[in-house]
Amino acid sequence: MEHGNGWLNATLVYLAAAVLAVPLARLAGLGSIIGYLAAGIAIGPFGLALVTDAQTMLHVAEFGVVLMLFLVGLELEPRRLWSLRRPIFGWGGAQLFGSAAVVGAFALAFGVEARVALVAALALAMSSTAIGLAVLNERNLMATGAGQTVLSVALFQDIAAIPILALLPLLAAGAGERAGGGGWAALQAVAVVAGIVLGGRALLRPALRWIAGSRTPEIFTAASLLLVVATAALMRSVGLSMALGAFLAGVLLAESEYRRELETDLEPFKGLLLGLFFIAVGMGIDFAVVREHPAIVAAIVAGFLVVKAVVLAAMARMIPVPLAERPVFVILLAQGGEFGFVVLQTAQGGGVIAGSAAPLLVAAIALSMLVTPLLLLLADRIWPAHLARRAAAGGPAEIAEPQQAPVIIAGFGRYGQVIGRLLAANGMTATVLEHNAEHIESLRRFGWKAFYGDATRLDLLRIAGAGQARIFVLAIDDVEQSVECATLVREHFPQCTLVARARNAAHYARLRQLGLVYVERETLDSSLMSGRTVLELAGMRPHEARVQAMRFRRHSIDLLEEMVPHFADEGRLIAIAKQGRRQFEETWAREREQGRNGPRGAWQSPEGD
Repeated sequence: MEHGNGWLNATLVYLAAAVLAVPLARLAGLGSIIGYLAAGIAIGPFGLALVTDAQTMLHVAEFGVVLMLFLVGLELEPRRLWSLRRPIFGWGGAQLFGSAAVVGAFALAFGVEARVALVAALALAMSSTAIGLAVLNERNLMATGAGQTVLSVALFQDIAAIPILALLPLLAAGAGERAGGGGWAALQAVAVVAGIVLGGRALLRPALRWIAGSRTPEIFTAASLLLVVATAALMRSVGLSMALGAFLAGVLLAESEYRRELETDLEPFKGLLLGLFFIAVGMGIDFAVVREHPAIVAAIVAGFLVVKAVVLAAMARMIPVPLAERPVFVILLAQGGEFGFVVLQTAQGGGVIAGSAAPLLVAAIALSMLVTPLLLLLADRIWPAHLARRAAAGGPAEIAEPQQAPVIIAGFGRYGQVIGRLLAANGMTATVLEHNAEHIESLRRFGWKAFYGDATRLDLLRIAGAGQARIFVLAIDDVEQSVECATLVREHFPQCTLVARARNAAHYARLRQLGLVYVERETLDSSLMSGRTVLELAGMRPHEARVQAMRFRRHSIDLLEEMVPHFADEGRLIAIAKQGRRQFEETWAREREQGRNGPRGAWQSPEGD
């Protein structure tokens, strides 16, 4: 009974601390995460000592991160996740191994033992998934270029957890004895991941359909929690990231009819458990170590934050991350992460790190997570002024004031400019969005007013006037960003009629599958104009060449429309394309033969065509 009272009292303290600290932090403009962390410090062993068992609560609250990754997975259909494979393994690998290499090199330069330097570098190279994704959601930045890259890096870190944890026993004494066990553990891990992917595809939807058939909402909620907890427990049983398992389960259900209901049921649990997670992190900061070695802890925090920031700033230029989003990208990934705690605890338990090294590094990671929201607030105050100075010096004009034009053009390259010029010639105004800063500067020199911004950001679209605009011209060059923007506009601004540019047939099919009606392939008409010229030079009369080109255009569009539902089946696509081409060529061959034998002359076609 006394134990039950202990849990009841602890729960009372946690909830009271959150209810008091978070609104105060929000009123002060500090954000909810700072409020949770401050609450944890206040009630923890180095504050009022109202609760002392931070580790137990950290393990419970870790399910907040698990639920968050499950909900993120629900937003990523398997096809879209596959499209992110290069950012995940490319930029994710560059961030993790690049940061680890530089941090490790500095550690070796200061005389740290090689294996300790390696473990420390891997632990400090990790970033906080919980804080990163929570900040992105809080600021509505998940759909931006920076948000997607942060998500990709976070996913890679979860995947990298498998080989990193397998590596730690090999660094300890007696590594040879453990090598066989490490190989067996790796096989188990692969088997579990394969089981989740294959079993999930076959079982999850039928099971949820059966449970939903009971028409008992609370049982569906219980089933949703059971799904996440069971997946997490299965991953933990083989030493893998629980969050990665939950993410995989979410992706498997991203295309299911129960996606929205799952999101609605789990969102409240995610928010509460994430708050408890941040409270537990605040409680877990060992201020005794900080007081004993303040200079060393400060040097570690400042050192790895600066090193990672330099690596990330270089990455941001290469990706490229839009200029306005770079501070968020760099700061969120420069901090330490919760997985760093796991690496250091495992290394300490295995004898890889001894003495005070692990507590010092754990304290440094926790403090970096504490200062991250503060650094973001500082960047919010400094970076807009920097962008304003850049704009005054000829840099990109930030879209800050709400716009009211009836037409929005997203993407103002060679395609968007033709549309813009046609509108301007007819006295119509349009709000122009362009994400390439250098391109905006070039447009200015030619007298165009274009705003710098990423059209996949919901908040930016609202400022651009998408809520009132009648027409949205989608002329973005990048296929993935184009599809993402189209999805966003259709979901949030249904009054906007979308007029879209397609780079190729596959892009056309994806936009049509989203429900867009007005989609044009960018090279079709220009190619047909050249084709008309070739026909005329070959001897065809201009009117006949125009008719034949228009017939071919109609045939090409009809054939592509027939192919749209089958773009996932390459064999079916090839069969439709071959059949359509053969039928069209046979029809024209018959008409040419009739034309040669009839009174109308060569190349004639019925006027009705």
